[in-house]
Amino acid sequence: MRHKVSPSCSECYVPGCMSTTIAIVAKPRGEALRVAIELRRWLRERGKTVLLDEGTAAEIPRARGARTASLRKADLMISVGGDGTLLHGAGLLAGAKVPIFGVNVGFLGFLTEITRDRLYPLLEQALEGEVTVEERMLLRIDLVRDGRRVLSGLVLNDAVVTKGALARMLELTCRIDERDVASYRADGLIVATPTGSTAYNLSAGGPIIYPTLRGVIIAPICPHTLSQRPLLVPHTSVVSLKVSPRGENLYLTLDGQRGRPLRPNDVVIAREARRSVHLVRDPEVHFFQVLRQKLGWGG
Repeated sequence: MRHKVSPSCSECYVPGCMSTTIAIVAKPRGEALRVAIELRRWLRERGKTVLLDEGTAAEIPRARGARTASLRKADLMISVGGDGTLLHGAGLLAGAKVPIFGVNVGFLGFLTEITRDRLYPLLEQALEGEVTVEERMLLRIDLVRDGRRVLSGLVLNDAVVTKGALARMLELTCRIDERDVASYRADGLIVATPTGSTAYNLSAGGPIIYPTLRGVIIAPICPHTLSQRPLLVPHTSVVSLKVSPRGENLYLTLDGQRGRPLRPNDVVIAREARRSVHLVRDPEVHFFQVLRQKLGWGG
Protein backbone atom coordinates (compact mmCIF):
# COMPACT_ATOMS: atom_id res chain seq x y z
CA MET A 1 0.00 0.00 0.00
CA ARG A 2 1.35 3.41 -0.97
CA HIS A 3 1.34 6.31 1.48
CA LYS A 4 2.92 9.70 1.60
CA VAL A 5 5.32 10.61 4.37
CA SER A 6 3.45 12.36 7.15
CA PRO A 7 3.68 16.10 7.86
CA SER A 8 5.10 17.45 11.08
CA CYS A 9 1.68 17.48 12.73
CA SER A 10 1.91 13.64 12.77
CA GLU A 11 -1.87 13.35 12.73
CA CYS A 12 -2.34 11.82 9.29
CA TYR A 13 -0.60 11.00 6.05
CA VAL A 14 -1.05 13.97 3.70
CA PRO A 15 -0.43 13.35 -0.03
CA GLY A 16 2.19 15.53 -1.60
CA CYS A 17 4.08 16.46 1.58
CA MET A 18 7.86 16.41 1.42
CA SER A 19 10.05 15.62 4.39
CA THR A 20 11.87 18.64 5.78
CA THR A 21 12.64 17.55 9.35
CA ILE A 22 14.46 14.26 9.80
CA ALA A 23 15.26 12.53 13.08
CA ILE A 24 18.26 10.16 13.27
CA VAL A 25 18.65 7.49 15.94
CA ALA A 26 21.78 5.35 15.66
CA LYS A 27 23.66 2.69 17.53
CA PRO A 28 26.30 4.94 19.14
CA ARG A 29 29.41 3.18 17.89
CA GLY A 30 31.10 1.46 14.97
CA GLU A 31 29.69 1.36 11.45
CA ALA A 32 26.24 2.56 12.53
CA LEU A 33 27.67 5.78 13.95
CA ARG A 34 29.74 6.37 10.79
CA VAL A 35 26.61 5.93 8.65
CA ALA A 36 24.68 8.33 10.90
CA ILE A 37 27.37 11.02 10.53
CA GLU A 38 27.38 10.54 6.77
CA LEU A 39 23.56 10.71 6.66
CA ARG A 40 23.48 13.89 8.76
CA ARG A 41 25.90 15.62 6.39
CA TRP A 42 24.03 14.37 3.30
CA LEU A 43 20.67 15.60 4.62
CA ARG A 44 21.97 18.99 5.75
CA GLU A 45 23.52 19.56 2.32
CA ARG A 46 19.99 19.18 0.93
CA GLY A 47 18.57 21.78 3.28
CA LYS A 48 16.91 19.36 5.71
CA THR A 49 16.60 20.00 9.42
CA VAL A 50 18.25 17.08 11.21
CA LEU A 51 17.39 16.09 14.77
CA LEU A 52 19.53 13.62 16.74
CA ASP A 53 18.49 11.74 19.83
CA GLU A 54 20.69 12.43 22.84
CA GLY A 55 22.58 9.12 22.65
CA THR A 56 23.58 9.64 19.02
CA ALA A 57 24.44 13.33 19.50
CA ALA A 58 26.73 12.51 22.43
CA GLU A 59 29.03 10.59 20.05
CA ILE A 60 29.24 13.27 17.33
CA PRO A 61 31.54 16.28 17.89
CA ARG A 62 29.67 19.59 18.31
CA ALA A 63 26.30 17.91 17.80
CA ARG A 64 23.37 18.59 20.10
CA GLY A 65 20.61 16.18 20.98
CA ALA A 66 16.96 17.09 20.45
CA ARG A 67 14.26 16.75 23.07
CA THR A 68 12.10 13.68 22.70
CA ALA A 69 9.04 15.86 22.05
CA SER A 70 10.84 17.37 19.04
CA LEU A 71 11.63 13.93 17.61
CA ARG A 72 7.91 13.15 17.65
CA LYS A 73 7.26 16.12 15.37
CA ALA A 74 9.70 14.99 12.68
CA ASP A 75 8.50 14.02 9.21
CA LEU A 76 10.66 10.90 9.17
CA MET A 77 12.88 8.99 11.60
CA ILE A 78 15.94 7.13 10.33
CA SER A 79 17.10 4.27 12.55
CA VAL A 80 20.67 3.13 11.89
CA GLY A 81 21.79 -0.11 13.52
CA GLY A 82 19.90 -3.30 14.27
CA ASP A 83 16.45 -4.16 15.54
CA GLY A 84 17.35 -2.95 19.04
CA THR A 85 18.08 0.53 17.68
CA LEU A 86 14.75 0.60 15.87
CA LEU A 87 12.93 -0.49 19.02
CA HIS A 88 14.67 2.33 20.88
CA GLY A 89 13.54 4.81 18.23
CA ALA A 90 9.98 3.49 18.30
CA GLY A 91 10.01 3.95 22.08
CA LEU A 92 11.05 7.59 21.69
CA LEU A 93 8.16 8.17 19.27
CA ALA A 94 5.65 6.56 21.67
CA GLY A 95 3.19 5.87 18.87
CA ALA A 96 3.50 9.22 17.07
CA LYS A 97 2.71 8.82 13.36
CA VAL A 98 6.28 9.30 12.20
CA PRO A 99 7.43 6.68 9.66
CA ILE A 100 10.61 4.87 10.72
CA PHE A 101 13.22 4.25 8.01
CA GLY A 102 15.18 1.28 9.39
CA VAL A 103 18.72 0.91 8.02
CA ASN A 104 20.29 -2.46 8.79
CA VAL A 105 23.84 -2.18 10.08
CA GLY A 106 23.28 -5.02 12.53
CA PHE A 107 23.09 -8.79 12.30
CA LEU A 108 19.65 -10.42 12.13
CA GLY A 109 17.52 -7.40 11.21
CA PHE A 110 13.90 -8.56 10.93
CA LEU A 111 12.72 -4.95 11.44
CA THR A 112 15.61 -3.04 9.84
CA GLU A 113 15.36 -4.39 6.31
CA ILE A 114 16.86 -1.49 4.32
CA THR A 115 20.43 -2.37 3.34
CA ARG A 116 23.33 0.03 2.74
CA ASP A 117 23.13 -0.32 -1.05
CA ARG A 118 19.43 0.62 -0.99
CA LEU A 119 19.78 3.40 1.58
CA TYR A 120 20.10 6.52 -0.57
CA PRO A 121 17.83 5.52 -3.49
CA LEU A 122 15.00 4.76 -1.05
CA LEU A 123 15.75 7.78 1.11
CA GLU A 124 15.50 10.09 -1.90
CA GLN A 125 12.05 8.64 -2.61
CA ALA A 126 11.05 9.10 1.01
CA LEU A 127 12.17 12.72 1.04
CA GLU A 128 10.00 13.36 -2.01
CA GLY A 129 7.00 12.06 -0.07
CA GLU A 130 6.53 8.77 -1.93
CA VAL A 131 7.24 5.75 0.21
CA THR A 132 5.76 2.39 1.19
CA VAL A 133 4.67 2.43 4.82
CA GLU A 134 3.46 -0.55 6.83
CA GLU A 135 1.42 -0.21 10.01
CA ARG A 136 2.30 -2.48 12.94
CA MET A 137 0.26 -2.91 16.11
CA LEU A 138 1.59 -1.98 19.54
CA LEU A 139 0.74 -3.45 22.92
CA ARG A 140 0.16 -1.29 25.95
CA ILE A 141 1.60 -2.85 29.09
CA ASP A 142 0.51 -1.80 32.57
CA LEU A 143 2.03 -3.03 35.82
CA VAL A 144 -0.50 -2.82 38.66
CA ARG A 145 0.63 -3.09 42.30
CA ASP A 146 -1.77 -2.89 45.22
CA GLY A 147 -4.42 -1.47 42.91
CA ARG A 148 -2.13 1.29 41.53
CA ARG A 149 -0.49 1.46 38.13
CA VAL A 150 3.26 1.78 38.76
CA LEU A 151 4.54 1.30 35.20
CA SER A 152 3.02 1.80 31.77
CA GLY A 153 4.59 1.53 28.33
CA LEU A 154 4.14 0.60 24.68
CA VAL A 155 5.90 -2.36 23.08
CA LEU A 156 6.40 -3.20 19.41
CA ASN A 157 7.90 -6.64 20.04
CA ASP A 158 7.08 -8.03 23.45
CA ALA A 159 6.76 -7.84 27.19
CA VAL A 160 8.67 -10.57 29.04
CA VAL A 161 8.43 -11.79 32.61
CA THR A 162 11.52 -13.76 33.64
CA LYS A 163 13.02 -15.16 36.80
CA GLY A 164 16.36 -14.13 38.22
CA ALA A 165 19.45 -16.30 37.88
CA LEU A 166 19.02 -17.90 41.31
CA ALA A 167 15.22 -17.94 41.42
CA ARG A 168 13.05 -21.01 41.21
CA MET A 169 10.47 -21.40 38.48
CA LEU A 170 8.16 -18.44 38.30
CA GLU A 171 4.46 -18.94 38.91
CA LEU A 172 1.95 -16.80 37.02
CA THR A 173 -1.82 -17.01 36.70
CA CYS A 174 -3.10 -15.99 33.26
CA ARG A 175 -6.55 -14.59 32.56
CA ILE A 176 -7.90 -13.38 29.23
CA ASP A 177 -10.92 -11.09 29.20
CA GLU A 178 -11.56 -11.97 32.85
CA ARG A 179 -11.61 -15.71 32.08
CA ASP A 180 -9.15 -18.13 33.68
CA VAL A 181 -6.71 -19.61 31.16
CA ALA A 182 -3.79 -21.31 32.92
CA SER A 183 -1.37 -21.29 35.81
CA TYR A 184 2.14 -21.21 34.39
CA ARG A 185 5.19 -22.64 36.10
CA ALA A 186 8.10 -21.82 33.79
CA ASP A 187 11.37 -19.94 33.37
CA GLY A 188 9.41 -17.04 31.93
CA LEU A 189 6.46 -15.88 29.90
CA ILE A 190 6.37 -13.78 26.71
CA VAL A 191 3.46 -11.64 25.56
CA ALA A 192 4.23 -10.63 21.97
CA THR A 193 2.83 -8.85 18.94
CA PRO A 194 2.95 -10.39 15.44
CA THR A 195 5.98 -8.15 14.80
CA GLY A 196 7.61 -9.68 17.88
CA SER A 197 6.87 -13.22 16.74
CA THR A 198 10.33 -13.41 15.14
CA ALA A 199 12.06 -12.14 18.30
CA TYR A 200 12.20 -13.88 21.71
CA ASN A 201 8.96 -15.70 20.91
CA LEU A 202 10.67 -17.52 18.05
CA SER A 203 13.51 -18.67 20.31
CA ALA A 204 10.94 -19.97 22.81
CA GLY A 205 9.25 -22.12 20.17
CA GLY A 206 6.37 -19.76 19.45
CA PRO A 207 4.67 -19.33 16.06
CA ILE A 208 5.78 -16.99 13.29
CA ILE A 209 2.92 -14.58 12.53
CA TYR A 210 2.69 -12.37 9.46
CA PRO A 211 3.65 -8.99 10.95
CA THR A 212 0.70 -6.94 9.68
CA LEU A 213 -1.84 -9.26 11.30
CA ARG A 214 -3.31 -8.22 14.63
CA GLY A 215 -3.19 -10.61 17.53
CA VAL A 216 -1.48 -11.35 20.84
CA ILE A 217 0.91 -14.27 21.40
CA ILE A 218 1.36 -15.82 24.85
CA ALA A 219 4.45 -18.06 24.89
CA PRO A 220 5.85 -19.78 27.99
CA ILE A 221 9.63 -20.18 28.28
CA CYS A 222 10.59 -23.74 29.24
CA PRO A 223 7.24 -24.57 30.90
CA HIS A 224 7.17 -27.24 33.60
CA THR A 225 4.13 -28.77 31.89
CA LEU A 226 4.94 -29.70 28.30
CA SER A 227 1.28 -29.47 27.26
CA GLN A 228 1.34 -25.68 27.81
CA ARG A 229 1.97 -24.50 24.28
CA PRO A 230 2.15 -20.98 22.81
CA LEU A 231 -1.26 -19.40 22.37
CA LEU A 232 -2.45 -16.83 19.81
CA VAL A 233 -5.51 -14.80 20.82
CA PRO A 234 -7.48 -11.96 19.15
CA HIS A 235 -6.04 -8.45 19.18
CA THR A 236 -9.05 -7.31 21.21
CA SER A 237 -8.05 -9.57 24.12
CA VAL A 238 -6.98 -8.18 27.47
CA VAL A 239 -4.30 -10.45 28.92
CA SER A 240 -3.73 -10.38 32.68
CA LEU A 241 -0.77 -12.08 34.37
CA LYS A 242 -0.74 -12.26 38.16
CA VAL A 243 2.44 -13.08 40.09
CA SER A 244 1.96 -15.73 42.77
CA PRO A 245 2.12 -14.71 46.44
CA ARG A 246 5.46 -16.57 46.56
CA GLY A 247 6.84 -14.81 43.49
CA GLU A 248 10.29 -13.37 44.20
CA ASN A 249 13.23 -12.24 42.08
CA LEU A 250 11.13 -11.73 38.96
CA TYR A 251 11.54 -9.02 36.35
CA LEU A 252 9.32 -7.42 33.70
CA THR A 253 11.06 -6.17 30.52
CA LEU A 254 9.45 -4.06 27.80
CA ASP A 255 10.95 -4.54 24.32
CA GLY A 256 14.31 -5.28 25.94
CA GLN A 257 14.68 -1.54 26.59
CA ARG A 258 13.33 -0.94 30.09
CA GLY A 259 11.62 -2.77 32.89
CA ARG A 260 10.87 -3.15 36.57
CA PRO A 261 11.37 -5.81 39.28
CA LEU A 262 8.14 -7.57 40.19
CA ARG A 263 6.72 -8.27 43.63
CA PRO A 264 4.34 -10.97 44.86
CA ASN A 265 0.73 -10.41 43.69
CA ASP A 266 1.74 -7.86 41.03
CA VAL A 267 -0.46 -7.89 37.93
CA VAL A 268 0.82 -7.30 34.39
CA ILE A 269 -1.91 -6.30 31.92
CA ALA A 270 -1.41 -6.34 28.15
CA ARG A 271 -3.85 -4.96 25.59
CA GLU A 272 -3.72 -3.51 22.09
CA ALA A 273 -2.63 0.11 22.14
CA ARG A 274 -4.59 2.82 20.39
CA ARG A 275 -1.44 3.89 18.56
CA SER A 276 0.68 2.06 16.01
CA VAL A 277 4.19 2.06 14.58
CA HIS A 278 4.71 2.90 10.92
CA LEU A 279 7.67 1.27 9.20
CA VAL A 280 9.08 2.29 5.83
CA ARG A 281 9.34 -0.77 3.63
CA ASP A 282 11.65 -1.60 0.77
CA PRO A 283 9.23 -2.57 -2.03
CA GLU A 284 11.79 -5.05 -3.37
CA VAL A 285 11.86 -7.03 -0.10
CA HIS A 286 8.98 -9.14 1.21
CA PHE A 287 8.48 -10.95 4.51
CA PHE A 288 9.03 -14.46 3.19
CA GLN A 289 12.27 -13.39 1.54
CA VAL A 290 13.43 -12.06 4.92
CA LEU A 291 12.53 -15.37 6.56
CA ARG A 292 14.51 -17.33 3.97
CA GLN A 293 17.54 -15.10 4.37
CA LYS A 294 17.55 -14.75 8.15
CA LEU A 295 16.45 -18.24 9.12
CA GLY A 296 18.27 -20.14 6.39
CA TRP A 297 15.16 -21.74 4.92
CA GLY A 298 16.01 -23.78 1.85
CA GLY A 299 15.78 -22.35 -1.64
